[in-house]
Amino acid sequence: MIAILVGAGVALLTALFGTPLFIRFLIRKNYGQFVREDGPTAHFSKRGTPTMGGVIIIAATLIGYGVSLLVSQRVPSVSALLCLFLMTGLGLVGFLDDFTKIRKQRSLGLTARAKLVGQGVVGVTFAALALQFPNENSRTPASTKISFLRDTEIDLAFAGATVGLILFVIWANLLVAAWSNAVNITDGLDGLATGVSLITFGAYVLVGIWQLNQSCQYLAAAGPSCYEVRDPGDLAIVAAAVMGSCFGFLWWNANPAKIFMGDTGSLALGGALAGLSILTRTELLAVVIGGMFVLIVSSVVIQISSFKMTGKRVFKMAPLQHHFELMGWAEITIVIRFWLVAGLFAALGMGLFYAEWVVS
Repeated sequence: MIAILVGAGVALLTALFGTPLFIRFLIRKNYGQFVREDGPTAHFSKRGTPTMGGVIIIAATLIGYGVSLLVSQRVPSVSALLCLFLMTGLGLVGFLDDFTKIRKQRSLGLTARAKLVGQGVVGVTFAALALQFPNENSRTPASTKISFLRDTEIDLAFAGATVGLILFVIWANLLVAAWSNAVNITDGLDGLATGVSLITFGAYVLVGIWQLNQSCQYLAAAGPSCYEVRDPGDLAIVAAAVMGSCFGFLWWNANPAKIFMGDTGSLALGGALAGLSILTRTELLAVVIGGMFVLIVSSVVIQISSFKMTGKRVFKMAPLQHHFELMGWAEITIVIRFWLVAGLFAALGMGLFYAEWVVS
């Protein structure tokens, strides 16, 4: 527990005091945000606001995790390193996208194909490695079984290990692409994606702690409801460090934002969420815990599908947060209410998680 608190606290302080220094650096370099011309007109005033704040989120997470290991004298686990690799790798893809926008002085960065290739390379590497490195109990960081509250009986390795590896890599990359783009789409208003991420990763801190306390590996008399997760304690530290970095960054990202996380931050946070869902064996539960992200992505899917099939739009503008902007809601009102909904989703997910353990 001390390591979790240290990881969260150090990451929070690093982001809180490191962000203004980074803001000054970005202003000196004239690295500002570009705003899409077809968006709400109220956003035009945000043009020039420093972006690429995800660099701080990633750095604070890594520092928080590293200091927690030093304080607790722990050795880093493979699961934690894989999750941090996925977060940092996707953050690098986002950084290249953000830097391209700044260099070319436009609101479009990398091409869609280049972005997908970058995400794919990182995702495939993560997925392939996640099925390696068995520990003394023969547990690997990930499993070929589809998971909800824990592994289900649906096994992707139904036709052998090779087929299982291929199908798992495809499945894992679908999750990585889905979550990284979900956070990216959510990042449209000051503090929105940061606040929702803070709540979501906070829920995963609790998931990791509970799995550690009910681990099949560490309980002297493990019952049928114990968890097969390989490194739950370290994954809880990672989640806590991400949560802390979001908390510190939100001080500067809240309305009116002094800095944006950019694709650097949104892709990194999406990668961390995908990694945690896979490595804690809660892949489908993440859809509930991160329900606010799912809701916003769904609005885009509904809008596009409706327009292609009927020629009509369901929302004034997608994603969902811009629909409410065009309805006249103040930006801060939308953000706070979306945070509340995100909290309800996280609470529902935790309720399902705990209820399953009680009755199993």
